[in-house]
Amino acid sequence: MPAEIVVLGGGVGGTLAANLLSKELGKDAHITVVDPTGMHVYQPGFLYVALGQANGQWLARDERTLLRKGIDLAVEGADKVDLSAGTVKLAGGASIPFDHLVAATGSRLMKGSIPGLIEGSYDFYSLDGALRLREALRTFRGGRIKVGVAGIPYKCPPAPVEFVFMIDQNLRRRGIRDKSEITLLSPLNRAFTIESASKLVQPLMQQRGIKLETFFNVESVDAGAHAVLSLEGDKADYDLLVLVPPHKGQQVIIDSGLGDTGGWIPTDRVTLQHLEHDRVFALGDATNLPISKSGSTAHFEAPVVASRIASLVRGTAPKANYGGRVMCFLETGNGKATALRFDYEHPPVPPIPSWHWHAAKWLFNRLYWVTVPQGRIPERASKGGSES
Repeated sequence: MPAEIVVLGGGVGGTLAANLLSKELGKDAHITVVDPTGMHVYQPGFLYVALGQANGQWLARDERTLLRKGIDLAVEGADKVDLSAGTVKLAGGASIPFDHLVAATGSRLMKGSIPGLIEGSYDFYSLDGALRLREALRTFRGGRIKVGVAGIPYKCPPAPVEFVFMIDQNLRRRGIRDKSEITLLSPLNRAFTIESASKLVQPLMQQRGIKLETFFNVESVDAGAHAVLSLEGDKADYDLLVLVPPHKGQQVIIDSGLGDTGGWIPTDRVTLQHLEHDRVFALGDATNLPISKSGSTAHFEAPVVASRIASLVRGTAPKANYGGRVMCFLETGNGKATALRFDYEHPPVPPIPSWHWHAAKWLFNRLYWVTVPQGRIPERASKGGSES
């Protein structure tokens, strides 16, 4: 009998893991991907939609078109994982059996967890949010722009920094930069989580007149007064507020007892197995690992998960380990970008921003659909060229 493998989530990690498992195991496994929408969304594109540089239509594809032949797709939400029975209960009442489970459930935005955030701020972490922000920017004629992070951890740590650089470029092109003030509100003592990258980007921010306010942890937003308040007791007045919403793990993970209070799955940093359940593997945003929550992380984790499950199915010794490998691009505006390549043991040493890295990111965005989800990774990408 073929092994039953269920993959929860049809994002980059779930799709790639399912395809690699199918390629590796063939008839030795029956694979089912469970996804509530059946649509695969390329989330890094939201930033470009918000800035009017991309059409939202190219960001989504039918998940079925990305999966290898023989993989089943259940377009339905997962309500609960029953580990003792080895089943996943779906929202409609049906259950799917599994011998091995891949939790690629990602994270969810908790916009309602910060008072006033929905009414008083914009974001580019969802398509709806990006479209709403795009319209606000079209009518913006100058004033105070505050960009901040309303909770840690959050997806794609470089994104707020990319946004301030790109909005600076946008306003200069429109001739209203001298009428505007841009401030990045960081909950840390630097621009964002990675110290070496912050040392590179902060001088660039100063050169372009982008202000940085550190240790600003968002507590609430007063939409009527156009002010955002911090846990430290500070207040920042704004004309346009862009906040990364707080993130949390998926409810099915919490309800199934697979995660911590935040819904993040306790995951072995090397094997990517659940720390308490050896039939369960986790990857991407769903884990509690101290690395970037990004598509790049999931991209490098998926082959490890696929290899280890294949070893369990065939009874062979596992060969693949995850070393914390991540690679992402960081836009610095004016047609330039840099790259962040690192792992558990080696912090990134980002190169000087150049058009070369901007072009590499542009090319990756366009080739994404025919490379990453199906596991057709170019040689350059397999050695570090993935997207955040």
